[in-house]
Amino acid sequence: MVDKPAPDASRRSEKSRRAIYAAALALVGEAGYPKTTVEAIAARAGVGKQTIYRWWSSKADVLLEAFLDLAGQAARAAGHQPDAIPDTGDLAADLKAVLRATVDELLDPRFEAPSRALAAEGLVNEALGREFVSRLLEPQLQLYAARLRSAQDAGHVRRDVDPRIALELFVSPLAQRWLQRTAPISYAYTDTLVEYALHGIAPR
Repeated sequence: MVDKPAPDASRRSEKSRRAIYAAALALVGEAGYPKTTVEAIAARAGVGKQTIYRWWSSKADVLLEAFLDLAGQAARAAGHQPDAIPDTGDLAADLKAVLRATVDELLDPRFEAPSRALAAEGLVNEALGREFVSRLLEPQLQLYAARLRSAQDAGHVRRDVDPRIALELFVSPLAQRWLQRTAPISYAYTDTLVEYALHGIAPR
């Protein structure tokens, strides 16, 4: 009798992890953060809640990791490394490319509903808000800052410019327009933000 191969635990774990990510993001988008529970995530994912607690200490940890994974997938789908902003030597082109990918992500239904739910909860839940910023937003902002510092080294940005402030000229308006729905977001919009940020609005 031929022995059957042992089940691949790593493959099973990865399948469960993916199911948990998908369940967490779907639930928070449907029900909001307060009503999303570990039990509900486990039931939607088809796993026991002990499986979730084996890997994460809370629903916030599950959701934040799910978002990091989703953002990484979106970056790779757009042909970018999730841990770097391209440096082709053309700062405007690089920023426009990354912001266009961000527009795609913000308009993706998989991302939009849960992201809005978490952002809203972060305004009233200080602990979650800090986690959301430190684990999701700040690492992304640091990538922009690093790309601007590279542009300074290449002589494309003034030395006296603070990269951490400069990046807000194009990142913050996009976030504000998306969160508050003051107007549509589009490639044309983010391209214009980059042009205004890099070249100003004074007559040339």
